[in-house]
This record gives sequence, C-alpha cells and structure tokens, in this order.
Amino acid sequence: MRERGSATIELTWLVVLLLVPFVYAVVAVFDTQRTAYAATTASAAATRAFVQASDEPTAHRLAQRAVEVTWRDFHAGERPQVELLCIPACFEPGGRVEVVVTTRQSLPWVPDAWGSSLAGIDISSTHAEPFGAYRGAP
Repeated sequence: MRERGSATIELTWLVVLLLVPFVYAVVAVFDTQRTAYAATTASAAATRAFVQASDEPTAHRLAQRAVEVTWRDFHAGERPQVELLCIPACFEPGGRVEVVVTTRQSLPWVPDAWGSSLAGIDISSTHAEPFGAYRGAP
C-alpha cells in the first residue's frame, strides 16, 4: 500500500474540520463586539447631545441624530431602538438623562429559517449624564 500524497488529504480535512469553525467563531465574535461598541458609543453620544441642547424638542432630535450617525460610523447591523429617560424631568436642574440603546446582532451566515431567537444576540447599552445642578431651566 502506498501512502504517498496522503498528507495533502489529511491536511485538507484538518483545515476543514478545525480552521473553518474557528474562523466562523472569530467573525461572529468580532461582529458582536462591533455592535456592542456601537451601542455603547451611541448611548454616550446621544446623552451628551441631549444635555447640550437648548430645548427639549431639539434635544430629542439631536440625540436621535447622534445615534444614527454613530450607528452608521460603526457599520453596525440592525437599526437600534433608542429610549430616552429624564429623571425626574427633562431640563430640570439637578436632573439626570439616561439613554438606553438596544439592538439584536444576527450571527453571520445563519439563515432566517432557523429562527431569530437562535440566530442572534441581544445587545443593550445604558448611559446616564447629569443635566447640571447649577444650570437654569430654559
């Protein structure tokens, strides 16, 4: 029996069985990490934009725009849901503004037929910023 050339076949199977799943796992982790960074940065940018605005309608618009720009910069996946919370009230001296950004990161190359609950990871980020104890209300 000749064993000449069998190393090529063994190496090919080794690459297929070990390297391909490893590369898939790395790509999935990097995609998830990119979306997590996008959510964290978007919540911080939206909170800062909200606090620096001069009135409440402008603040909501600027916060939403900050999330959109950040999301586009990171090339993140699905559009996030943004929730703005003012504690105790918006633009009240001594108050606090919280922005919660939530989204779902789909796993790469997983068909939708497998179900969205199996093919994605939920990601959420919350950032709080004080309005300012000595800042006057508009």
